[in-house]
Amino acid sequence: MNAPNLLTSLRIGLIPFLIWALQSSFKGHEFLALGIFLLASLTDTVDGIWARRAKKITVLGQLLDPIADKLLMVSAFICLVDAGTVAAWMAVIIIGRELAVTGFRAIAASKGVIIPASWPGKIKMGLETITLSFLILGKEILGKLFLAGRIGLWFVLAASLYSAGEYFWNYGPSLLKERSNH
Repeated sequence: MNAPNLLTSLRIGLIPFLIWALQSSFKGHEFLALGIFLLASLTDTVDGIWARRAKKITVLGQLLDPIADKLLMVSAFICLVDAGTVAAWMAVIIIGRELAVTGFRAIAASKGVIIPASWPGKIKMGLETITLSFLILGKEILGKLFLAGRIGLWFVLAASLYSAGEYFWNYGPSLLKERSNH
């Protein structure tokens, strides 16, 4: 366990507090939820940079980091569906993409193929962070600016589908070919 992995663990540890803040109704709970969400999102950026620069990349970190990302985003989406802010069908597609890509990466890893995060995947993550930030604050706080969160959901959906397609397109044929040779 090194410092970048501790940051990743912190991200996971913040999730119950995010869920609590998102589901609370006290005055200002949206700002608390946003703060927790942004802090957790920041740990994702910092832990990766730190691990690469300090040459502290570990197997645990490579396993834990994407799981922490998925848990954070899925938790936020589910809470926002519960609040009526995100349509359930959109969340199902976005979360389904996360599960499919995670499963695909696990299959690849079992065959010794490491699938790194792609630029479309990183763009999707950035769009998710920005969009969820708008949605967490909500219409009452943002007013007309809340529309940016609604529009952002469509961009997240498109980026989710595109990045999943790119992973399967780039790595699927070689993994299927390898499988048929056995």
